[in-house]
Amino acid sequence: MTHGDEPGFKALVEKITRDRGFRCSSYKDKCLRRRIAVRMRAKRTTTAGEYAATLDTDPREYDRLIRSLTVNVTKFFRNWDTYSVVESAVVPALWDRREPETRIWSAGCSSGEEPYSMGILMHKYATERKELARLETIKILGTDIDVDCLGEAERAVYADTALGDTPPVLRERYFPRIAGLHTMLPEVKRLVRFECNDLLAYEPPLADVHLILCRNVIIYFEREAQDALFEAFHRTLAPGGFLVLGKVETLLGEARNLFSAVNARERIFRKI
Repeated sequence: MTHGDEPGFKALVEKITRDRGFRCSSYKDKCLRRRIAVRMRAKRTTTAGEYAATLDTDPREYDRLIRSLTVNVTKFFRNWDTYSVVESAVVPALWDRREPETRIWSAGCSSGEEPYSMGILMHKYATERKELARLETIKILGTDIDVDCLGEAERAVYADTALGDTPPVLRERYFPRIAGLHTMLPEVKRLVRFECNDLLAYEPPLADVHLILCRNVIIYFEREAQDALFEAFHRTLAPGGFLVLGKVETLLGEARNLFSAVNARERIFRKI
């Protein structure tokens, strides 16, 4: 979207915020404009005003717009190098804590691949140690603002493309194939629940969390929103809790004093 229709664009952004409570002001301007422009082209509208009128007459377009703005791009074990370090360094540390509950939060989970990936790693570790009964203490929560994506996560049925980064041994063990699609193994599925949550409300849905995964999400937020989110993560993590970010994300400003690096290359940090 060009900058030639600033009043119209401003009015559109205010409308989206007012109608859906979507905090457009916390998103980077370039990202916001680019993704709105994609939807405008899809609906063959040429001005922000025309597109605003379309949102009034086509409620499903609002859902498509919000999905576009929240950038739902994910896979199981996306960036395996990161998950490999999580498996070798983070999972054993969580297991050794011997807490009554081990709480894991996948923030911005989209259609569920990330929290289920963690469920698989926890189940695999418990199996190797012959401590499957301890899985009852593992509580994994996936949250997202997109209710359609959360519905897909609850169904836990995936196409081949979702497993493109999954090691073959895990694909064969944890994804029964039914009618050409992959279903999540029930033993893993029951470790995970889903809930609608707006990260930009800065109200984490859990307290004393032992691991937060928020990967490839904060990169789309303005700096002020990033700072507030890091503070919220620090507040909700248990002492020594872990934070995993995306490969192109890092801690900035005051957040660098809140966490220490476990593996800087893979963006794995620990609460100080």
